[in-house]
Amino acid sequence: MYQQTLCFIKRNNEILMLNRNSSPLKGLWNGIGGKVERDETPIQCVQREVKEETTLDIPAGQFQYKGIIYWKVDDLYEGGLHAFLVDFPEGISFPTPRRAEEGILEWKRIEWLFEKDNLGVGEMIPYYLPELLWQEEPLVHKCYIRNKVLFNYTYSLLKGVEE
Repeated sequence: MYQQTLCFIKRNNEILMLNRNSSPLKGLWNGIGGKVERDETPIQCVQREVKEETTLDIPAGQFQYKGIIYWKVDDLYEGGLHAFLVDFPEGISFPTPRRAEEGILEWKRIEWLFEKDNLGVGEMIPYYLPELLWQEEPLVHKCYIRNKVLFNYTYSLLKGVEE
């Protein structure tokens, strides 16, 4: 159904974030991800995107499916993506900041990402990321934006895994 993926790679109390060079979310910190290619599953997509954008070759079994992030903007358009979480393996070094083709990669403190007045991250992240990190079951996150402001956020359990 949704043809995009997003992954958050967690290391202790940090998340590997990408400050994007291009739209959407140009100049903002976000997770790693991209568009699902023809004949590709969401898990294949997120694994490929993580390797392309970070050089990290993470086995498919380490990606935890966390559900759907859906958004509707000004009643004009809507979209969504498949969300994933990876617990970064112990003992592997990945120093940052690091330049990548898509932007700059850097480990960011989780608390910093949760700050509601943090203008450096996409405005939906402080709402859905806490649930994505700590809720065991996959969720559907619904974000409604009007005039570039998120005015309503809800989440519920995903009925039937759609990965």
